[in-house]
Amino acid sequence: MTDSSRLSGLAPVWRPDAELLILGSFPGVASLQAAQYYAHPRNAFWPILGEHLGRPDLALRPYEERLEALIEARIALWDAVGACERQGSLDSAIRAAQPSDLADLVARLPALRGIACNGATAWAQTCRSLPGAPWPILSLPSTSPAHAGLSRAKKSAQWQAALQRLRGAIGVSGTG
Repeated sequence: MTDSSRLSGLAPVWRPDAELLILGSFPGVASLQAAQYYAHPRNAFWPILGEHLGRPDLALRPYEERLEALIEARIALWDAVGACERQGSLDSAIRAAQPSDLADLVARLPALRGIACNGATAWAQTCRSLPGAPWPILSLPSTSPAHAGLSRAKKSAQWQAALQRLRGAIGVSGTG
């Protein structure tokens, strides 16, 4: 790959009172093209977060409204990889990964109480970027349609259980 094929990720979505940071690995092709997190129509991220927030229609709402729902729930969103070379959307195809500046973001989140990683790649990169983090860093199943080893229902159940534990422990708001 040449330098012209280097891809840059999306900007973080946050406000200073966020208590939970959700980190993906790196946006897929559909997300980069739309300049929206989790834009692939079969990605389960927005339906799962909608369930957690008591907003089952969240995935059907305009993108800006989805982001506002996360911000209101004191949830920040970003990716662990800030730039890379990659053909397609698979995490296994990521090359020459440049980590996001997670230390800078978490320094701006004084209320942060936990990090939820969307998939193994996000978890591994986050652990490398934030060694000795004072908050739990959870590895959750990828919401990507490429992660077909778990049904959407099983992914959702694992996400709901983890987010509920974190919410109960740290007070992340949600209506669900």
